[in-house]
Amino acid sequence: MKYRNIIFDFGNVIGKFDGHYILRQFCSSEQDLELLFDAIFSGWDELDKGTVDYNENIENVVRRVPARLEDTVRTFFRGWPEHIIPIRETAEFIRELKERKVPIYLLSNAPTYFAEWAARIDTLRLFDGIVFSAPLKMAKPGPEIYQYLFRTYDLKPEECFFIDDLERNIKAANAVGMDGIIFTGDIAAVKRRIGF
Repeated sequence: MKYRNIIFDFGNVIGKFDGHYILRQFCSSEQDLELLFDAIFSGWDELDKGTVDYNENIENVVRRVPARLEDTVRTFFRGWPEHIIPIRETAEFIRELKERKVPIYLLSNAPTYFAEWAARIDTLRLFDGIVFSAPLKMAKPGPEIYQYLFRTYDLKPEECFFIDDLERNIKAANAVGMDGIIFTGDIAAVKRRIGF
């Protein structure tokens, strides 16, 4: 294998994060769905960066929706992680890496609520180190969070390979000396790149 350590993103790499699908689990009206989608997800980057408190954000969103949707907003913000669909092929690949004793790490943008909730995810218990953005108040593609990962787990960027679904995050990884691939769901392509 060409790399010593494999770094994973979470959303759309380990678990499918589809805002519309998740929101449909809480709201059946198409008209309300679009209104809620805009209200909930327009500030999601700030949640990922940890620049807004999770509970404060809930109340901010509640104020932006009609009264009939206030409970839906609160229920969504407490239940959305349960509707992330695990990506089976990635889970199998993670197990294969662990069987070969390859160190694996997580570098993911996520709100504080998910960072706490993620302790329930069996697959993540296999990881040698986990970095979520919001608790650190920094996020990809900012170089600081990559440097934090390297520093915290004593990793050399050139020995790491990063799997993320967003091009901007892979470009940022490249800029700090780490190779990577834009993940499209093709584990075979990942294996070819790392010489697995």
